[in-house]
Amino acid sequence: VAKDLAIELTALQQRGLRLVSEGRKHYFALHGKMGHLVTAERIDREQLCESVQRCVLRCEVVKDDE
Repeated sequence: VAKDLAIELTALQQRGLRLVSEGRKHYFALHGKMGHLVTAERIDREQLCESVQRCVLRCEVVKDDE
């Protein structure tokens, strides 16, 4: 994520970079030292999307401007 947004790793927290997702659970997180998007917890597709053929988890990366 840091590389895709052309942000230095040290600036991740300074710029207020955060993930926003739908629902109560946060399935993704930003790895602070590497700037990678990682899974924050186990994702069980059968439980999440049992009645849906196409399963999509959406999240947005939000950056506060300085």
